[in-house]
Amino acid sequence: MPELPEVEVVRRGLANWVTGRTVAEVQVLHPRAVRRQAAGGGDFADRLTGATLGSAQRRGKYLWLPFTDGGFALLGHLGMSGQLLVQDPATPDETHLRVRLRFTDDGRELRFVDQRTFGHLAVEALSFEAGDPDGLPASLAHIARDPLDPRFDEAAFFAALGAKRTTVKRALLDQSLISGVGNIYADEALWRSKLHYDRPTATLTRPLAATLLANARDVMNAALAVGGTSFDSLYVNVNGESGYFSRSLDAYGREGEPCYRCGTPIRRVAWMNRSSYFCPRCQRVPRQRTD
Repeated sequence: MPELPEVEVVRRGLANWVTGRTVAEVQVLHPRAVRRQAAGGGDFADRLTGATLGSAQRRGKYLWLPFTDGGFALLGHLGMSGQLLVQDPATPDETHLRVRLRFTDDGRELRFVDQRTFGHLAVEALSFEAGDPDGLPASLAHIARDPLDPRFDEAAFFAALGAKRTTVKRALLDQSLISGVGNIYADEALWRSKLHYDRPTATLTRPLAATLLANARDVMNAALAVGGTSFDSLYVNVNGESGYFSRSLDAYGREGEPCYRCGTPIRRVAWMNRSSYFCPRCQRVPRQRTD
């Protein structure tokens, strides 16, 4: 699933190509793509048609394009395989094209392509927090700010982390605590911090927690600089280009390869319907565990 760096790359592309454009026509080609629109695909198209879109925003793994007249936004989540592509109208339709937006300027259109149809689009009302002129879709109220957000509250994060009775990787993937971190970047941040994924959060000192947060920021900024992480053709930016951070991963996807610090083979274990990659020497298994 695309994580914060990949979604941020898409957000920047949307900001460059879509900001200030007015929607002329909306085609919903698969109902699952707009399943979060309670009144259905017709209502989705009606609400979007004629709207002028503002600059793309992001909270964690969610994207939205606010309407310039305020109050509403086009909200999107890429799911496992979703792509938001800016395409020339003459480009042949993709096999898994789900939604198409055409604009009044007759320029490049916006296409939502999703092979597995786990992603979705919807038009939602915005709520406005104090000092936040861009607004936030109502359904994202429970999503925490991400570590690259300038308004991320470190003190509140450390306090919440210390109070949770869980393990450190579970905490990193808890989007109500810190958003945007997924399986890949959690494993990378933990490797850099020399922390085992199953270590109880209650055992983290403030300096250790600060190191973990700093490493999460560093690895995501490094991924962002090269367009994110692409293991296959499903994750691409708005121009259809893949990212290259998979070449720089220290732990994730490197089962059996030597740890870059100590040479011990990286291990992979099944974890919560996912995989966790770690160095058994640098990231020692904790003596105490929580359920």
